Amino acid sequence: MNAMMPGLPSPDTTPLIPPSAPFSPSQRAWLNGFLAGIYGGGQSGQMSTAAAPAVVEDMPWHDPALELPERLQMAEGRAPARQLMAAMAQLDCGQCGYLCQTYAEALADGRESSAGLCVPGGKPTMKAVKALLSAAPAVVAAPPPEPVTATVGAPVTILSADLLSGPGSAKEVRHVRIGLAGSGLSYLPGDSLGIMPKNDPAFADAILAAYGAPGHATRESLISQYDVARPQDRTVALLAGAATNAAEAKALRALQDGDDDAQPEDADLLDLIEAFPSARPPIADLVRSLPALKPRLYSIASAPEAAPGEVHLCVSIVRTDRRGRVRPGVASAYLADHATDGRPVLATVTTSHFRLPADPATSVIMIGPGTGIAPFRAFLQARQHQPSPGPAWLFFGDQHADRDYLYRSEIEAWQQAGTLSRTSLAFSRDQKQKIYVQDRMREEASDLWHWLQGGAHVYVCGDASRMAKDVDTAMRHVAQSEGGLDESQARDWIVSLARQGRYLRDVY
Repeated sequence: MNAMMPGLPSPDTTPLIPPSAPFSPSQRAWLNGFLAGIYGGGQSGQMSTAAAPAVVEDMPWHDPALELPERLQMAEGRAPARQLMAAMAQLDCGQCGYLCQTYAEALADGRESSAGLCVPGGKPTMKAVKALLSAAPAVVAAPPPEPVTATVGAPVTILSADLLSGPGSAKEVRHVRIGLAGSGLSYLPGDSLGIMPKNDPAFADAILAAYGAPGHATRESLISQYDVARPQDRTVALLAGAATNAAEAKALRALQDGDDDAQPEDADLLDLIEAFPSARPPIADLVRSLPALKPRLYSIASAPEAAPGEVHLCVSIVRTDRRGRVRPGVASAYLADHATDGRPVLATVTTSHFRLPADPATSVIMIGPGTGIAPFRAFLQARQHQPSPGPAWLFFGDQHADRDYLYRSEIEAWQQAGTLSRTSLAFSRDQKQKIYVQDRMREEASDLWHWLQGGAHVYVCGDASRMAKDVDTAMRHVAQSEGGLDESQARDWIVSLARQGRYLRDVY
């Protein structure tokens, strides 16, 4: 056997299926991974508390690496809810307020009417969903307008929102500290914090002024109850029906249908009001057609042991310049600009599946570029307080090392203390050829495969639409180049890791 490299988990105490056994490469890889999961990554005699893979319904389309047409083909002949699910981006990112399966089920039984909630899927998903719904009109009943319920959450206090990104960075990333005193909230590493934001009062005033109703009684509702940044089909349909100009009505219907050339693209409510001046339904109806303002979820970036009485977030502040107007992110800009005045903010804790292994000795591989570092800061803080934690490998990257290396001093301290065994960095703009975390994964495929065969758990956090898919593809490359699996076998191996709870994603 080759000599072990420093920081690699030892597989020597984990039973392995020998190459001579009568199994295919895919079967052998699955069995080796399962045994590694049971035996806790090389800890002799210690059984993992992880349950055996659960028997689940076969949903082969639930794979973010598959293209939309392939997913839809796989779901042909299935129930409408499953066909709708196949149209989703398969990332379970939660941006729609559901998971892929539950969003599809809500559409199928009429509890949800908006077909454009899948942010990673974008227009292709929205168009596919609408086509499926129109093909089965008897299955989906149009629900009444979504009621706006009272906001929920416990009052917390924003203590600070300090800049993390350095001078010259293209991004504005902040480390947000939130005080939990008196809130009754508690959390574990891997959980998310839901912040109930409010819209900018100046934006609400601009909407009412453009509508010709300045100072209207609905102002407070536009600030604190309704989502004015992302109007859905119901609002566009209402405006189309009220438009007295035929060209405007046609353009609004094109927006509602998700036509590729429809304008204005990515419109907020003010865009729609300004672009279509003949579309003026009663303002009370317009406001009621808007979706409710929902909490925005952020991966928690602290462990309770390291930050008693507080919860920390790592937040990229969104400020997009579009059509001559700066569009601040509803929640991120609220945290940075409007929530540090001492007034309470409503928050909730969302319990996650994104958990450290029950056995601290199990090796972990953490892949989190940009603000995806957040839960891994919490993981490493927690492992500092665990007895004899196993090896930990962090893949982190961003644009520039000198201005975008988030939590650099902490990461280097964890390396020196041995809490972090290995770090692979990818700063994409520091050289002529762009390098990303998935490139580092391919470069270090041999060691990655060794860790995985030794029982390591893999965690991925970050952008749902690109990074998570690229990392998934890199994982398959590792299985093919190092494990000798073909494309289909590599896909099965990834599925087996996920079903064992050894491949977990927190993506957005």
